[in-house]
Amino acid sequence: MSGHHSASRVIPTIRYRDAAAAIDWLCEAFGFERHLIVPALDGTVAHAQLVHGSGMVMIGTARDDEYGALVRPPKHPHEETTQGNYVIVGDPDAHHDAAIAAGAHVVLPLVDQIQGGRAYTCRDPEGHVWTFGDYDPWQDD
Repeated sequence: MSGHHSASRVIPTIRYRDAAAAIDWLCEAFGFERHLIVPALDGTVAHAQLVHGSGMVMIGTARDDEYGALVRPPKHPHEETTQGNYVIVGDPDAHHDAAIAAGAHVVLPLVDQIQGGRAYTCRDPEGHVWTFGDYDPWQDD
């Protein structure tokens, strides 16, 4: 099965009430980098692509459109969500400390994981759930 994941990639798409602020925060707190920002005519973010290593997330401003009827931010920053994002990082301890310094709300502490590696889980300011760890399920391909 080697190489089976090279033909397609999964890219999470996340809507934020204040996507511009979220982009700044995700870059500062989590180490994402801006790949593409497409402004909307009303000054919000129509579409953005942020990269973290070889991974990517797509960000947009929450709006009442066809996609917005399906995907919206959590109503409250502390309520459950239906999906979380996992990001592989080289040094979970250093990432954890930097994220806390930037205001991330850690909801599951930094611990050794049963599948291997270390990870922690936090929420961004709008309540989306992110896990950062050094376990790489592709390593054994």
